[in-house]
Amino acid sequence: MSKFSKRDRVNPLARIKTNRLRMPTHEGGHGFAPDLETELFLMAATAMIGEGTFYESAADRDARFVELIHNVVGTNPDFVVRLAPYLRNELKIRSASIVLAAEFVAAGGERGRAVVASVLRRGDEPAEMLGYWHSRYGRRLPMAVKRGIADGATRLYTERSALRYDGVGRGVRMADVLELTHPKPRDARQSALFNWLLDHRHHNDAIADPAVLPTLAAAAELASIPVDERRTKLAERGPEALSSAGTSWERLSGWLPGGMDAEAWESAIPSMGVMALIRNLRNFDERGISPAAIETVLARITDAAEVEKARLFPYQVWAAYKHAPSDEWKRALGTTLELTTQNIPSLDRTLVVIDMSASMRSRVSDRSEIRRVEVAAVMAAVTQAKSTESHVVIFGETNARVTFRKGTSALGRVDSLLSLTGSVGHSTNGHRAIADHFSPRSHDRVIMFTDDQMRDAGSVDISHVPLIYTVDLAGHRPRSTPIGGHGRYALAGFSDATFSLMHTLEAGRDTDWPF
Repeated sequence: MSKFSKRDRVNPLARIKTNRLRMPTHEGGHGFAPDLETELFLMAATAMIGEGTFYESAADRDARFVELIHNVVGTNPDFVVRLAPYLRNELKIRSASIVLAAEFVAAGGERGRAVVASVLRRGDEPAEMLGYWHSRYGRRLPMAVKRGIADGATRLYTERSALRYDGVGRGVRMADVLELTHPKPRDARQSALFNWLLDHRHHNDAIADPAVLPTLAAAAELASIPVDERRTKLAERGPEALSSAGTSWERLSGWLPGGMDAEAWESAIPSMGVMALIRNLRNFDERGISPAAIETVLARITDAAEVEKARLFPYQVWAAYKHAPSDEWKRALGTTLELTTQNIPSLDRTLVVIDMSASMRSRVSDRSEIRRVEVAAVMAAVTQAKSTESHVVIFGETNARVTFRKGTSALGRVDSLLSLTGSVGHSTNGHRAIADHFSPRSHDRVIMFTDDQMRDAGSVDISHVPLIYTVDLAGHRPRSTPIGGHGRYALAGFSDATFSLMHTLEAGRDTDWPF
């Protein structure tokens, strides 16, 4: 575990930077315009396609994103080639990465086939890419899009992905992808799968040969069981029958009359991932799963290897914690959260600053109950929990230092921080908070979690602070400080890659993009 404890501050350069153009922040402060690559990176790392923010409508935000992609492709196409797979694989952002890849091709970027293929990582995403292109540019497919989608289909289409992602309610089906992009099957088994998908799409009477497509055949056999016999058959066959038929807990819930009971959950739990487990803790309690099943879930969600495999973000654990129905689950999730922070280095002598202004109380996305201020609190809490000699400050109209009892867990720190929401008012005076609480005798750096639309930018002197990291949670265009060197850096995304970039900068090295 590396520590950032050097007193001799350096000022390396970072690619994420502003230019000399001055412009007001959304709150009326004196802001700075980011260069094109910076604006695209910060927006892509925080983008929820089709959804607005406190300061931007969905239509305006989506239009800005597309325009940025085209502008950057025109001047620095290699940047998008590198950004696209990082956005999908490391930051786990699906829709924005699909838009990025499609618009790269639309803007005339070379190597479009590889870019398109690089963002397709789940069985439904070739159809998603096809659906996006049709909705924006019509039925005619450029060869780069066609071949990139075909590459993705060949890599991703399996019996299990067909069962999970080829529902009849989808506007674009796997068979549509096959007919329009003509992927080459990798072997005889996948060729049979492609034929089954086409028959299933057009005739809905496809029959899977058990010798070639055993999972689809087993799923069809399960589906043929009369509804009133299904619970009895589930008890007789057990989890192994479900697994051989590629039956996820979601499919099982639809297959069983009346949905999931305790026995059904106990059958599904062995095949569920950590993310699915932590999202269903309330369901487990409401259905009364057995003590043995509870112990299995507890062991899984507190197992370091399992948590690492799930690649959870800390705020996802917080979302589960918010809805956990018992103290037993909450204690376990505290361990889960600690495990998600294994790769975050300790940050000694740090002032952690959290934006609690009104704009931060908007939700991260329309489908999420998590607010930006919660993401900020979680990231700040895990940062501070991994540190010694560090302090936490919240700000809005005013600001306040927050203290925690010794031994308080990261989740306990989040609880404490969010209980203070509204206590410092609704404006965005973050530079005043830094000026009021930074002390060179106590701090080597400031890390601020915010949407960076400061009202007091330009009116408060923070030039005495040698090192400020602004972790951007919204991706708006104006920046409240000039960034890219001289100890002023902007970062984005909710992963440990944010902290890896800090490590590189504090080692005194100039940094490229984190991809």
